[in-house]
Amino acid sequence: MPRVYKPGKVAIVLQGRQAGKKVVVIKQLDEGTKERPYPHAIVAGIERYPLKVTKRMGAKKVAKRSKVKPFIKVVNYSHLFPTRYALELEGLKGVVSSETFSEPSQREDSKKQIKKLLEDRYTGGKNKWFFQPLRF
Repeated sequence: MPRVYKPGKVAIVLQGRQAGKKVVVIKQLDEGTKERPYPHAIVAGIERYPLKVTKRMGAKKVAKRSKVKPFIKVVNYSHLFPTRYALELEGLKGVVSSETFSEPSQREDSKKQIKKLLEDRYTGGKNKWFFQPLRF
């Protein structure tokens, strides 16, 4: 079976609290682990998308509306829907690992790093589709 969820692949979460949100696969575990004996992926996604910005808005308002709220999660493959899009995630690779989820402080630190990377990517104008909600 071909690998659908390679690192960098953009997918949509189908079930749970973040259903309908776009995520990027950071690490895939096709065989599963001892505590999670099913194929799953570690993903980072956008919980709150940036708001629309117009030319009339000032720099302060643009900065406020360009904020992103990220989340990190371990998701079963059956709850992910792959898309044709991919993100270059050179910065994301070392940020999240399996051990990140055991300690809440590590989780918060990795969320802050992901937030910075995603906001830089958004303000740079790259991957416009990733930063728009499915229905707007």
